[in-house]
Amino acid sequence: MEMVLDVYKTKYNKNFPVICMDESPKQLIKETRLPIERKKGSDCKEDYEYERCGVANIFMATEPLMGKRYVKVTEVKTKADWAVFIKEIADNLYPSAKRIRLVMDNYGTHKPAALYETFPPQEAKRIWDSFEFIYTPKHGSWLNMAEIELHVLMGQCLNRRIGTIEEMKNEVDAWQRERNNKEAKINWQFTNDKARVKLKKLYPTILT
Repeated sequence: MEMVLDVYKTKYNKNFPVICMDESPKQLIKETRLPIERKKGSDCKEDYEYERCGVANIFMATEPLMGKRYVKVTEVKTKADWAVFIKEIADNLYPSAKRIRLVMDNYGTHKPAALYETFPPQEAKRIWDSFEFIYTPKHGSWLNMAEIELHVLMGQCLNRRIGTIEEMKNEVDAWQRERNNKEAKINWQFTNDKARVKLKKLYPTILT
């Protein structure tokens, strides 16, 4: 926990950007009847019946200090999907960075081995060398600022029925452009000093 919080308080450095990464499933739900459009003074009328159309996966990468985020919607979530997403962060978003400090949950798919299972050894090593992996502690996913961005995405964009992955990609792309244009940032205020007070039960007690 303290390692993550120390990373968050570092000043912006374009050569060593701090990126938070997370992922979340989102069910695809299709309307079975056309909703009645909203009229003045009333809400839109939506039928309770719907059709499940599977589940999509949403990858989120956000750079808190710059107010930027990159979202990718995939059909599934595998080691290969994660490895490709990591490669896109390094090659497309931060090709000039010396080392990307990547904060993420300690999932089984979030390992360097996934890179070697997806790419040739030389390419996997090149991608791996582009990153410093910083894992949040077990039961500490709330320390990942990308989780906050995912909640914002769900509340502002995906809090309705979307039936196809193509439609979801279009909606997510539009949300991403608007939020990036605003350079919307997360007001993170939790520090090690506050953690040692609020979470003092997690620290060992020294008797003198």
